Amino acid sequence: MITKSILIIDDEDDIREVAQLTLEAIRGWQVLIAESGEEGLVIAQVEKPNAILLDVMMPDMDGVTTFKKLKANNLTCEIPVIFLTAKVQPAEKRRFLELGVKGVIAKPFDPMALSDQVTEILGW
Repeated sequence: MITKSILIIDDEDDIREVAQLTLEAIRGWQVLIAESGEEGLVIAQVEKPNAILLDVMMPDMDGVTTFKKLKANNLTCEIPVIFLTAKVQPAEKRRFLELGVKGVIAKPFDPMALSDQVTEILGW
């Protein structure tokens, strides 16, 4: 079985750490991390992960802008993206899904449920 790889793009150290530990421990996935949208774009292009967990609110380049740049790049346009966000009002969630993200996971998330949420959203 081939190990799945997930790229987490989030500016918060604790979110990245908790998500990485959880996904590695529970599912055995390889987890790549980026602290910014810019760094995430480079890692996604080089590593081509199976999926990306992307924070919506980040300084410099927010998650929506990062997502649009991922979709505009032939090397990363096919990678499924799940938004991580505290903005989970129905209208906001609908707007995110209309952009083409695969799903939205609310922050703060339950670390023990995170891998199940990712698996369900992506149909893994």
